[in-house]
Amino acid sequence: PHIRLDVVNSSKSVAEGEALAAALPGGAVYVQGDCSTAAGCEALVGDAVRRCGRLDVLICNAGVGKVIPHIRLDLVDDEYLHKIFALNCFGPLWLSRAAMPQLQRATDGCIVMISSAAGSRPMGSSVPYSMSRAAMNQLTKLLAKSFGPVRVNAVAPGLVKTRITDGSEWDALHAVVEEKVPLHRVGEPEDVVEAVLCCLRAKYMTGQIIGV
Repeated sequence: PHIRLDVVNSSKSVAEGEALAAALPGGAVYVQGDCSTAAGCEALVGDAVRRCGRLDVLICNAGVGKVIPHIRLDLVDDEYLHKIFALNCFGPLWLSRAAMPQLQRATDGCIVMISSAAGSRPMGSSVPYSMSRAAMNQLTKLLAKSFGPVRVNAVAPGLVKTRITDGSEWDALHAVVEEKVPLHRVGEPEDVVEAVLCCLRAKYMTGQIIGV
């Protein structure tokens, strides 16, 4: 089935968000919003519904992280800990809470969480990051159980090549992935997109964490 993205969101990259929305087929709209606060999530969903008249799909893709060796808990300050949980864990819950009434009215309401392989394995850029993604995975399963027939699934990529993971501090992780994974490369954004489309199209799948 044809899938169209109608609303694009970011908290800071306004010009890039507007350009992406304009480039998408069908004339998507850009809505700025901060997904690390409850008020920001509620405003984002409300603005999207006002502009589009309905909400059928929610994709929770916001996230933050930085490289901190797991053995260096002394480098994990409280400010970073609160920041990463606000965006990676609480944000998806606040967005789901705000969007659920609309999704329950939709013909085929669906939520896709963008999680991480670090949510189910002892890996990831830092201990707090891995913890936050584990919480997102559990949120996925709880929402799927409680709010059917709204479908809720998560896509959990390993290391993906993006601007964030292109810095020198990520070089060691890139090398490990390229050596150890069967495909001998890091993921590309397009690999994640294909998994998201699978979650949107698979009408009898819910509560699943899809590894990429």
